[in-house]
Amino acid sequence: MTQSVVVHSELEDSAAAGNFIAAEITKVFGSAPPQALILFASPKHNFPVLLNAIKQGCHPGVFVGCSSAGEFASGSHGNGSVSAIALSSAEMKFNSAIGRNLKTNTTAAAAEIAAQFQGMTNRTYAYRYALVLTDALAGYADTLVEQLALKTAGMYQLFGGGAGDDAAFKRTQVFQDTEIVSDAAVALEILSKKPFGIGVQHGWELASEVLRVTEVQGARLVSLNSFPTVEAFQRHAAQTNQHFDRSDPLPFFLHNILGIDTGRGYKLRVPLGVEEDGSVLCAAEIPVGSKVHIMRATAESSAVAASTATASAVQQLGGRPPKVALFFDCVATRLRMGKGFGTELKALQEVLGNANYAGCNTYGQIARTEGQFSGFHNCTAVVCVIPE
Repeated sequence: MTQSVVVHSELEDSAAAGNFIAAEITKVFGSAPPQALILFASPKHNFPVLLNAIKQGCHPGVFVGCSSAGEFASGSHGNGSVSAIALSSAEMKFNSAIGRNLKTNTTAAAAEIAAQFQGMTNRTYAYRYALVLTDALAGYADTLVEQLALKTAGMYQLFGGGAGDDAAFKRTQVFQDTEIVSDAAVALEILSKKPFGIGVQHGWELASEVLRVTEVQGARLVSLNSFPTVEAFQRHAAQTNQHFDRSDPLPFFLHNILGIDTGRGYKLRVPLGVEEDGSVLCAAEIPVGSKVHIMRATAESSAVAASTATASAVQQLGGRPPKVALFFDCVATRLRMGKGFGTELKALQEVLGNANYAGCNTYGQIARTEGQFSGFHNCTAVVCVIPE
């Protein structure tokens, strides 16, 4: 049986927040420390103080997490806060791994993580999962996910997201125990005798004609149909009677993102800003030669996406009741929906029933699973449901 607790704190003092998190976990686990603890924390906090207070207060066996851009747990959500989930189970084994220097050698970072996974040689557990949290601003998240799948011979189902920094887009960090690192990814390896459920869904639909990606420089989308990328957005704004301010484009971009045609659906990318040459900086890379569309969504469609992803995850449990869930969605979704983001969380909870959840808003979402829309996403609901 799985033992779990989720906690959310809006205390501004980092020591007080850490002590509160630890105390709430101890109320449930008593003198036996949790086997694993996952933490999501706003960069408004002093991370060394916060992490040390939590570790000293509840002594988790494995401790991972990341900076975030909005935090939530069942019944509460906010930004500038902290959320956590603690887990123990006699039918699960937990382990943490870290891969460094993502910018210089993403393949080596993935290999470093895979080399630390115990399930590569341990055949006791039928199911292998990894929660992956990466420094999104280091880039190459798509490459990291694909390389992790290759280095683990496809034996692991991957889920998670990119660390955030309250939409400042300056510095994102991941945590392993009390170590705080940038330009790295951490993974919580979970070996289980029972299947988990992982659901992936977005609520966006086509809003423009097809556009061909003709030039890319890293995460900078230089041209579409051989014209500066900004022109496609300006034309779309005029056609749909929307305001587009080239000097302050983010309000427009939050409602008009790009969808990459994968042949099995549309992988989303959030535009962030316009460069002087008319290129557009995106939250993640878009392959040259891709076919893309400008996409649109509503608050209702985002809530439906969260509900659909969760229902899909629950169905994968093989009739076992859900115990607890981890949920990730994009900071762009929270910024676009504002107070309406609570509607999406409510839809999640309605499907989970009495099971609790915890998670955060991320800079991109990770899902690499069997039969699912896989890779590194933006504006996509990713949920992992853990059974009783």
